[in-house]
Amino acid sequence: MQDTHLFTGTVMDNIRYGRLNATDDECIAAAKLANAHDFIKRLPEGYDTILTGGGSNLSQGQRQLLAIARAAVVNPPALILDEATSSIDMRTEVHVQEGMDALMKGRTTFVIAHRLSTVRNADCIMVLEQGHIIERGNHDELIAQKGRYYQLYTGNAISE
Repeated sequence: MQDTHLFTGTVMDNIRYGRLNATDDECIAAAKLANAHDFIKRLPEGYDTILTGGGSNLSQGQRQLLAIARAAVVNPPALILDEATSSIDMRTEVHVQEGMDALMKGRTTFVIAHRLSTVRNADCIMVLEQGHIIERGNHDELIAQKGRYYQLYTGNAISE
């Protein structure tokens, strides 16, 4: 989700792009799951607000929430999320993370992240270094190991 692609059209159209035969109610349910419904309702025309220029009239966080809603309306069995919170501020990250957590519930998800807060609640975290898995476990297990993940998470990483 590093690059969120939105199209000229309404907010509803942009969510529905995930599954073209989705009903309005399904799109609204997806927006609620993605934590996007409240900001959408505050837009001038709500779900009928026209997005232009790739959604330039929205913040990066709002664009990412719409992308999460679009994925939610598809209801895929598996997801791959690439740097989903990399280009947003910490306050917005909370809303995006809540939407992502709801979207990931009950499905296989691969999350590529440098912001470790993005993967903190994952069942299994794999730490890669130079293309190799060097650590594996959940957050608590990796913190207890006091290895590379611990160093990165606590900000005690040593430059090599």
